[in-house]
Amino acid sequence: MSSRSAATASAGVAVCCALLSAVVHLVIAPEHLAETLYIGILFIVGGVALLFTAGALALWNSVTAWWAGALLSGGMILGFALSRTIGLPGYHEQGWDLPYGVLSIVAQGMYLVAFCVWYGTRPAHAPSAAFRSKVPAGR
Repeated sequence: MSSRSAATASAGVAVCCALLSAVVHLVIAPEHLAETLYIGILFIVGGVALLFTAGALALWNSVTAWWAGALLSGGMILGFALSRTIGLPGYHEQGWDLPYGVLSIVAQGMYLVAFCVWYGTRPAHAPSAAFRSKVPAGR
């Protein structure tokens, strides 16, 4: 598989994973709003941010979108783990919250795998002409 097709495939996977994670978070946001307001708000903000990320990846394959999705996915995985171990202020969950917890963790983990593939297949950027050292010919 060429690096271009690997990058294209990883973008497709990332878009699907961002959409799945966004939908999961937006679907269960109302119950979290009722339980602990700030957690529900975080679910809505994260879900909407992932929708924008998926759109930016699908339309422009933006570097910013790739990084935003990676940070969102990593942060959501961390939040999931913390809420089930040491807990968050005023919020502690038990178990995996089936099926939503599993879907969310799998989607976010797959996004991070796609991010790593994309990052590994990016072409190396040469310095621009303005920053190249000027060496006179013949030296």
